[in-house]
Amino acid sequence: MTSLPLEGVRVLDLSRLLPGPFASLLLADFGADVVKVEDTGAGDYARAAPPYVDGVAESAKSAPFIALNRNKRSIRLDLKAPAGREALLALVDDAHVVLESFRPGVMERLGLGLDALRARNPAIVHCAISGFGQTGPLTQRPGHDMNYLALGGVFALNGNRDGAPVLGGVQVADLGGGAQMAVIGILTALRHAERTGEGQSVDVSMTDGALSWTAMESAAALQGEKPRRGHTLLTGRHLCYLPYECQDGWITIGALEPKFWLAFCTGVDRTDLVPHQFDPPGSDAHAQVAEIARSRTRAEWAAFGEQHDACLEPVWELEEALESGLVREREMVVELDQPGATTPVRALGVPIKLSGTPGDVHRRPAPGLGEHTEEVLREAGFDDARIAELVASGAAGTLKG
Repeated sequence: MTSLPLEGVRVLDLSRLLPGPFASLLLADFGADVVKVEDTGAGDYARAAPPYVDGVAESAKSAPFIALNRNKRSIRLDLKAPAGREALLALVDDAHVVLESFRPGVMERLGLGLDALRARNPAIVHCAISGFGQTGPLTQRPGHDMNYLALGGVFALNGNRDGAPVLGGVQVADLGGGAQMAVIGILTALRHAERTGEGQSVDVSMTDGALSWTAMESAAALQGEKPRRGHTLLTGRHLCYLPYECQDGWITIGALEPKFWLAFCTGVDRTDLVPHQFDPPGSDAHAQVAEIARSRTRAEWAAFGEQHDACLEPVWELEEALESGLVREREMVVELDQPGATTPVRALGVPIKLSGTPGDVHRRPAPGLGEHTEEVLREAGFDDARIAELVASGAAGTLKG
């Protein structure tokens, strides 16, 4: 069996919910040994998120938790207890990455800041995902995805030109601005540590990350323009790049280049619309394109898109997309065996396709809370008596549920 590219890399993941666990999932699928460091109470909040999987223990029955935490191990430590902190520092000795998503300053108050980590392991990479970064005026401000998008200028660009800003369907700041930026930062810092032996901190602000996704719009704004939703090239300024209602749903026409617009107009036998490619919404030409769109079903338009290079695709509901041939052929839905589940748990696959060392979603099922506490502590040199002492004191916990 081909080895995975991140085999030998150990990640101590102290994060919860979505951004951090999604980042460590990407690393785990490519072979990293991800150890979830959970508290001695309920653990990762995602464990309690519905929907639930029949037959699975309470400690790992949430379908979102299972999907985000395959290929990981779980230990339970009380980081507020001196013995719990010492246990974590012992794990740092042989780790490569510490990933966390506490508010800035929490790790330092616990005695687990970068200086403390590097004192145990000079090459350690410490990655902190936060809403507004480790520096600046908002370090202690709470927030969620929409808040980060709002202050990053992204939210104002979402929606129609005459309407209110619109909530997106996915968490762009959490996943794109947080998780993916964290993975890039971690891999970059690991490469530096590999060459020099020097660890460092990776400061990932979800607001910074979301703002970076406005690369094109910000380039214009920094030259004095004022990008507004519905008035930029890709937010609805032109009728050739818009969603349109059809007989039984919606389609997308993204014919920005003249050749694609010509293909659309020719395909619907309306070459008279070719000169109107960049007319605005509300124009006569826009009304005519809307009428054309309403004349066919999504399936008919899908067939049209297969026959004409017009950048036209139907809008599938999520459940339809998950069952589509595209998703199936790209192996973007996988089946995970989970102990106790009566049937395999379906989840998303690996989005990054490597030709020589593809990711593996089946190395480990999502862990029960504290399932690997004893195992991981033994690997760090703790004997049975010391482990029993940690558990008895409440500084550590074993399998719950």
